[in-house]
Amino acid sequence: MSALAGTAPLNHQHSSPRAAKVWGVVAGLAQAATPLLFWWLPTATVYALGAVGIAFVYIGFAVADGRAKVIAVESGVAMGFTVLAAVAITGRPWLLVAALGGHGLKDLWQHRTRFVSTTRWWPSFCMTVDFVVAAILVVEIAAGLHFR
Repeated sequence: MSALAGTAPLNHQHSSPRAAKVWGVVAGLAQAATPLLFWWLPTATVYALGAVGIAFVYIGFAVADGRAKVIAVESGVAMGFTVLAAVAITGRPWLLVAALGGHGLKDLWQHRTRFVSTTRWWPSFCMTVDFVVAAILVVEIAAGLHFR
């Protein structure tokens, strides 16, 4: 029991994955709307910057983990997503879907293996963000949105 008001402490182990996914949907919808905030930039550029930003968060988690192998792997993965996002700026918008979908699959792997030890809730959150934005991009591409 907690000293405050005689309540039991929250068990974040069980509540965290669901909350992470709900907030992932919210953040994914917000990220999908970012081209509206940066109207002067091409849509592909805005989405590519978002994909790179997502990938680089894992370097911070890897540094917090502290294992050299984890830092090297996460840095390599971030670099791969950076290259894919850069190519997507002038290439086909489907590359953005591939980048976000691929990152979502990486998050699923991260969630299952706990490769980075300090990210209990993050992979579920980030995977949801990635898949929501990727799904919205598919709809935008199908609707004929111009990305440049």
